[in-house]
Amino acid sequence: MRFLLPNPGLDLRIPSYADLDRMEKEKAEDRPQWNNKAQYLLTCVGFCIGIGNVWRFPYLCQTHGGGAFLIPYVLLLVLEGLPLLLLEFAIGQRLRKGSVGVWRAISPYLTGVGIASMLVSALIGLYYNTLIAWILWYLFNSFQDPLPWTQCPLNDNGTGFVSECQRSSTVDYFFYRVTLNSSASISDSGGIHWPVVVCLLAAWTVIYICFIRGISTSGKAVYVTAILPYFVLGIFLIRGLTLKGALTGITYLFTPDLEELFKPTTWLDAGTQVFYALGLGWGGLISFSSYNPVHNNCKYDAVFLTAVTGLTAVYAATVTYTIIGFRATEKYDQCISENIMTLLNAFDLPENSITTNNYEEAFNHLNSSHPEMVLALEIKTCEMQTFLSEGAEGTGLAFIVFTEAITKMPASPVWSVLFFIMLISLGISSLFGNMEGVVVPLKDLGVFPKRWPDEALTGITCAVAFIISLLFAQHSGIYWLTLFDNFAGSIPLLTIGLIELIAVVYVYGIDRFNEDIEFLLGQKPSMFWQITWRFVSPLLLLIIFIFYLVSQAQQELNYLVWDPKSVKFPSLASVPYPSWITGVIFVLAGVPSLAVPMYSLCRVVSVFCCKTRKKSNEQLHQMS
Repeated sequence: MRFLLPNPGLDLRIPSYADLDRMEKEKAEDRPQWNNKAQYLLTCVGFCIGIGNVWRFPYLCQTHGGGAFLIPYVLLLVLEGLPLLLLEFAIGQRLRKGSVGVWRAISPYLTGVGIASMLVSALIGLYYNTLIAWILWYLFNSFQDPLPWTQCPLNDNGTGFVSECQRSSTVDYFFYRVTLNSSASISDSGGIHWPVVVCLLAAWTVIYICFIRGISTSGKAVYVTAILPYFVLGIFLIRGLTLKGALTGITYLFTPDLEELFKPTTWLDAGTQVFYALGLGWGGLISFSSYNPVHNNCKYDAVFLTAVTGLTAVYAATVTYTIIGFRATEKYDQCISENIMTLLNAFDLPENSITTNNYEEAFNHLNSSHPEMVLALEIKTCEMQTFLSEGAEGTGLAFIVFTEAITKMPASPVWSVLFFIMLISLGISSLFGNMEGVVVPLKDLGVFPKRWPDEALTGITCAVAFIISLLFAQHSGIYWLTLFDNFAGSIPLLTIGLIELIAVVYVYGIDRFNEDIEFLLGQKPSMFWQITWRFVSPLLLLIIFIFYLVSQAQQELNYLVWDPKSVKFPSLASVPYPSWITGVIFVLAGVPSLAVPMYSLCRVVSVFCCKTRKKSNEQLHQMS
């Protein structure tokens, strides 16, 4: 006898197997359908393979011992990601509803799971489309030769270059000052930066056009947005491998530091990356699977998508580190050349007496014979490892590292256009899942009247999202975006994933779910799925959840700012968040996480009040 929570009325809330077969045979469903299996798989691939594959995964590999990070990532992808992915696919395909509808059908008290997924999709979609707006700005500026971030602008009187640019670099200046006009604090909004507003409007307009009728329009767009990035990555890989230092970058990426495996943060980051990579807990995958035929092989879909996601992450990281290796080699060579010039001038040596080949030997000789003189020259320390690790995190990878490397390539505007078109394709196809995870739950919750057409629902959603996104168009917008990125998709996703597993196993019933799988696929799930759904996946999620809370509690709430007045400039300065930021973090991470228990509590109070009122009315009727 397995433990199962009481769930009265479940059979009345879900369609029977006979009803599902009848509806499919008679085509009686009012839900849209995929045109073919390829359209569905491409939509799922496009949703899962996003911009994060270009910067988040490579950065995590670099941070956690290169190839060593792949070990926990692959393990958790199989033991945590794959079981939860099949669970979402199967429950959506069986119950034929979106994220809110599925969990409300399982139990009205679980409606909050769908609401939490909707909130996470909305919050992540807001800052995700802001990234697309920035990418559009760079794309528009790529149709110039030379590229505008290759040189510093002149100062106001035209007698020299802008000091802030000269003190930093052309790519840093173009990103932080020209593109974003960043303030020095999240508290200093600085007003609206209108170029970003225009790009935000363009970005939300593109999303509206592509998603105007739900999957009937986005399903056609994915043939371009999901496939194009693979071709562009292939072009960049071929080009990258021909660049000097490419193999150095790849070696740096895949050289394992096995000591990292003994650090909890490595496993923690691997676990949270699985959620980002597969789009688990966002609600979009449940909706997508509900448009499939009843007997679609969702187990094959889950295995296929997991494999594609894992391989694409490694593929994109390889491409990324060919570029990082090239950039690092350029910087290393430049550093050595400057040191050589300094030594030649200081010791009045012949021009070719010191070269890159004999630099170390010449430097050691001069340092041993004239130590005081060499010390006074302030020779730069040139370390390849340092240059390989610079600027490899987050937006810095796309908008600084890549753009700088592109400027050193022949026909740089062509490569810039290709790169940013690829990022736009990655971003748009991912946002289709976010839009699905927001619009469908709003319909299920009755926020929009059912008679309204899809065009109106999508239009209102995009318009409201655009207005809220103006938060990121402030001069402090990048700091708000970083805040959303750090907290909107962390704790809430782990919470949603854990509750989904508990809900299916102990509320819906694992035996009923096994019978559903047998009905959908023609065979019962194997022992692997049974063990992971019941024990392994929930336990892993709980451990990651606890470790995440502990690690966050031990860290100081700091963020990086672009401040020309800082003593660390041109490096980003680390400053503490203002005290009021804890309230914002609660809204981003706490509200979605608490949506489930809060809705359940409200439901309990509502049912109790209704029963009390009904009982009072009956007593009054008897007395009369």
